[in-house]
Amino acid sequence: MIDRLYSYFDSPRRQTILLIAIVVLMALAPLVMGRYMTTIMTNALLYVVLALGLNIVVGYAGLLDLGYAAFFAVGAYSIGILTVQFDWNFWLAIPPALVAACLAGVIIGGPTLRLRSDYLAIVTLGFGEIVRFGARNLEITGRATGLSNIPEPNFFGYVISSYVDFYYIFLLLAVAAVIASHRLYHSRLGRAWLYVRHDEDAAEAMGINRVRVKLAAYVTGSVFGAFGGIFFAANLGAISPESFSFEQSVLVLMAVILGGMGKIPGVILGAFIIILGPELLRDLGELRLLLFAVVMLLIMLLRPSGIWPERRH
Repeated sequence: MIDRLYSYFDSPRRQTILLIAIVVLMALAPLVMGRYMTTIMTNALLYVVLALGLNIVVGYAGLLDLGYAAFFAVGAYSIGILTVQFDWNFWLAIPPALVAACLAGVIIGGPTLRLRSDYLAIVTLGFGEIVRFGARNLEITGRATGLSNIPEPNFFGYVISSYVDFYYIFLLLAVAAVIASHRLYHSRLGRAWLYVRHDEDAAEAMGINRVRVKLAAYVTGSVFGAFGGIFFAANLGAISPESFSFEQSVLVLMAVILGGMGKIPGVILGAFIIILGPELLRDLGELRLLLFAVVMLLIMLLRPSGIWPERRH
């Protein structure tokens, strides 16, 4: 029955209608939700953006990345340094922050994307930890205490400061990430990612430069992560190295795998489950994480390809 439901919504037209309906409901949600639930939903939307970015790397191109939080950190610290240390305008600081994330993607991606599977995963894990320890020890990043007093964005005189404002910001980011992911998947580059994911050697024999194509996936994913980090920093007003730990990379990867690698609706569903699941079980106290882990284990046993897997033709 579940597979029939997924097949019904596999049509692009029906997915578009479903997406519009969900966005409308999400836009109206703050009218009935309290501050706490709105904040949780904002966090869930942040993870939707991050998971869609990692899905390009893992789901589209087939690269196992265990250090994705590094790009999240680069975006957050770049916007924090430019606005706090150098008094830049928030909006003018966004392009340099994105460029910094792209450079980080090129620096780590160029030398390492010739590696495969486990070796690539180990290197990306090391890169994520290098970024975090660098942020903890550099003076410009505030060392272990991080950066505080990050200014609130000002949009034509309107100060974006309330929790509802940031809820809508992240909703817009999530919608933009969905549209970008969809366009990329159906592009020529997206087809090249698909070929590389299934068989790198065959793709290279067809004339596809596998290193360049994989690097494009890495850099594109870094932009998604940087956008999430930029507005994460603006929302909290303060950041520290512990916000970008290996645990964050694992949670985002869990959302992608749990939902279904390469499938946009599945990744969105996975992100919401990862964030909302523990909150819905909060009344169980210390047992909530154990029960949540058992539920996820059962899901993976029953749905090994994810809740909403990619259809195999």
